[in-house]
Amino acid sequence: MSRRIKRMNPKPRSRDERDDARPHQARSAKKAGPRPGGKPGGKPPRFGGERAERRGPERAERRPPKAAPEKAAPAKPVEALLPTKVQTVIVTADENNMRVDRFLEARFPGLSFSHIQRVVRKGELRVDGKRVDSKDRLEEGQSVRIPPLKLDAPKAVGELSEAAQKTLKALKEMTIWEDDDVLVLNKPAGLAVQGGSGMTRHIDQMLEVMRDSKGQKPRLVHRIDRETSGCLLIAKTRFAASHLTGAFRSRSARKVYWALVPGLPKPKQGRISTFLAKEESEDDTIMRIAQHGDEGASHAVTYYAVVETAGNKLTWVSLKPVTGRTHQLRAHMAHIGHPIIGDPKYFNIENWELPGGLQNRLHLLARRIVIPHPRGGVIDATAPLPPHMQQSWNLLGLDASRFDPIENAPEE
Repeated sequence: MSRRIKRMNPKPRSRDERDDARPHQARSAKKAGPRPGGKPGGKPPRFGGERAERRGPERAERRPPKAAPEKAAPAKPVEALLPTKVQTVIVTADENNMRVDRFLEARFPGLSFSHIQRVVRKGELRVDGKRVDSKDRLEEGQSVRIPPLKLDAPKAVGELSEAAQKTLKALKEMTIWEDDDVLVLNKPAGLAVQGGSGMTRHIDQMLEVMRDSKGQKPRLVHRIDRETSGCLLIAKTRFAASHLTGAFRSRSARKVYWALVPGLPKPKQGRISTFLAKEESEDDTIMRIAQHGDEGASHAVTYYAVVETAGNKLTWVSLKPVTGRTHQLRAHMAHIGHPIIGDPKYFNIENWELPGGLQNRLHLLARRIVIPHPRGGVIDATAPLPPHMQQSWNLLGLDASRFDPIENAPEE
């Protein structure tokens, strides 16, 4: 499919306005919490708009009231939760629009991710008599056939093992935002978000050490690629998970990524709109540019903006995905002829040589996330450059504090 790139025409802004629009670091984990002034469930402010820390003191004091804690249901023995034979349950109103894997996780605390995927993949779990995918969403009143399950009993609250303490420490070191409901991690490049073939260490597995006395552990509400570093949003409660996944579905979440690419994209600010479809081979899976109507094709939209150049050979770009397709940014930048440096799947420029001193690793950072907080206000977290990208920025003389023009991108 031929590429479609539209030029953005942002309104010129004064120096004072540009200074006010600079990205800022999220508060530390110790002081983190919902931003004041937001409307519960509403859309976050535009990136170039007024920030929480710039609001007057009289507004800053009016923090959203803390909702009453959820009443815990009487705890049942783990043995009582073990389905030893096939059972059929009905989807409740509270479970409406819940993903199949999240439904199982909520119904059966302690059920491992791999076991959930296995029973769904084998077709042992059926919805209204039909096979489903773990990502499919349920509707109130549907009938769910659940096979016998093998649960990992929630661990009793007590002293953590030495290995678990190390894992908890590692998670705390990654934390850039935390309160009673939400956790934002600065995921390092090379660490997977979820398990896969031969994967023994990943974020979802590490979160096991944060299970509470009822066996509930923090939940992933979105994903980023294994080699991508930066902001990863985690829900610490079922209440938060429901609201945050809803914000992603309604596109109320705003995300900014930074990347390093070869050449200079033209125009310097634009919109990439294509259809993407998964193409699987024996050795690999990639997203290919597809045509409307192709099997499995989904529409994908990305805004990009040139931030700074290093000569004519390399360019720092800021990316703002409107949709959230697999490998969307990587496939889109390759599509317009500027694949991301160090991308093993999509970098397709023949005879191109990496400048000396730069590491051949994916130069893609989930820089910032802005999303409504489940209890009111706004979460606004920013991740720093990972070590290999910081090294490249230093070598190329790029200034990470420079104004990010992606803030002018529309928020369709």
